[in-house]
Amino acid sequence: MTKEAADMASEKTKKPHPTDMTRAQGVHMDPMNKPVALTQDPHALREPKENNLEIAIGHEVRALRKKLGITIADLASATGISMGMLSKIENGVTSPSLTSLQALASALGVPLTDFFRRYEEPRNAVFVKSGEGIAIERRGTRAGHEYNLLGHIDNNTSGVVVEPYLLTLTEESSSFPAFQHEGMELIYMLEGEVRYRHGDQLFYMQAGDSLFFDADARHGPEELLSFPIRYLSIICYPARG
Repeated sequence: MTKEAADMASEKTKKPHPTDMTRAQGVHMDPMNKPVALTQDPHALREPKENNLEIAIGHEVRALRKKLGITIADLASATGISMGMLSKIENGVTSPSLTSLQALASALGVPLTDFFRRYEEPRNAVFVKSGEGIAIERRGTRAGHEYNLLGHIDNNTSGVVVEPYLLTLTEESSSFPAFQHEGMELIYMLEGEVRYRHGDQLFYMQAGDSLFFDADARHGPEELLSFPIRYLSIICYPARG
């Protein structure tokens, strides 16, 4: 065998590097083989609560400014506070003086106490025992799709609404309505087999499979293949002001 033929044979049997596979799938990776978009450390701890007051104030100032539809330059002009200082306040890297807070409250048309609202808010958790999810009437319910809401937290600090559902489809599930809504959605199969549609693509899914997608495309179960069918549906979308 010639050297050229040997090199070609070696190339065909070589397993693709994970980075090459993810690039082919449209996922950009950094040199450590982590998706570059995932910059938040889920295990990081915040500073002690007393040092988070600046962050809470900054979040509230930014939210109020955006609600009014004004720029940092507009707010600087109305308060006499420099744009650089306002940027530091909104990013929680400096502690604003009482005089600055009074000027901001006046310009934004809110009581001074509103700036401390996020700092004082409790951080809630919802625990649901097995089988005790709340039955919800949603589009698809009449077709035999059973929705159980697994928890809901109003007015959370993330700016994102999350709806976690446990869906059960039975042999009585006669039709398969298509869904289309804002936000992102994650489907995680617990049992059964289904062919799930997203846009013009079909995905064969069984226990342990997941599908994460932009929910603005038409989606939903296309074909029920093996019963019983149970899967988690977690929908996330921006909170409305």
